[in-house]
Amino acid sequence: MTTVAHFGGTSHHADLDGPVHWVDFGGPEDGPRVVLVHGLGGSHLNWVLLAPLLARKARVTAVDLAGHGLTNPEGRETTVQANTKLLGRFLREVVGEPVVLVGNSMGGLISLFQTAYDPELVRGLVLVDPALPMVLGTRPDPTMLGTFFLYSVPGLGERFLARSRAVPARRQVDRLLELVCADPSGIPEELKNASVHLIGERAKVEGLDKAFIAAARSVVFTSSRRGAYHAAMGKIRVPVFLMSGDKDRLVNVAAARYVARMYPHWRYDEFANVGHVPQMEIPEVVSERVLAWMDANRLSTSAS
Repeated sequence: MTTVAHFGGTSHHADLDGPVHWVDFGGPEDGPRVVLVHGLGGSHLNWVLLAPLLARKARVTAVDLAGHGLTNPEGRETTVQANTKLLGRFLREVVGEPVVLVGNSMGGLISLFQTAYDPELVRGLVLVDPALPMVLGTRPDPTMLGTFFLYSVPGLGERFLARSRAVPARRQVDRLLELVCADPSGIPEELKNASVHLIGERAKVEGLDKAFIAAARSVVFTSSRRGAYHAAMGKIRVPVFLMSGDKDRLVNVAAARYVARMYPHWRYDEFANVGHVPQMEIPEVVSERVLAWMDANRLSTSAS
């Protein structure tokens, strides 16, 4: 696929009750397996700056969840729960060995649930600004709050999304980067162009707006169930690396700090002047710290 070929990855599709798109970024044959899981509205492109850096020491794969990237819904549900099951099938049937999961935003939430309830498939968990329950007393970003309110209202969310899609693709990309990055000026033009191309490919597919709305509502609902979320956290027995940008507008850094205090045995790194997608904003720093963490936790060799 042209969206990833020039970033050093090769595209594949697996049949998991419908095609699932994934990208192989290569890596040493005897290296550990790392699987990258994007966030809401994201895709494999969210990882193309980080993946080649991780692939120096690990075999790296990025998967497009149902309704995202080049994995069309094909009649499948796109909720957090449905995509957690899809991720589990991908790990079992495509990867075939325990992995280090790296999840951003919604992908962090899904990766956490995968690790908690299907632990034999996961050796380690990296949470990159994951969707987390809001901490009482913190004030959400007004733009984020207003957007997710619109998504939550039947009919209104669909109309809002349709108007957003009517904007030229390059402007859609720029608006999104302004929301998720503390400083979007550092994002390479090549990645922006690939994102525009992907929007064009997805415009040919029916049902993507419905799939996105379902996923967005599921993220809000699942993140709001604090008891169930923390019960899942409490089940995790593998090494965990939680990281957060202190300028994250989608998930207030206070939520990550709260979780870090609750689980002091987890590693927690906080990045100054970084937003919701550290893997895109500071990929060199993220790769260096993830690989060092894997070394420290003896995750740097293959599980097979």
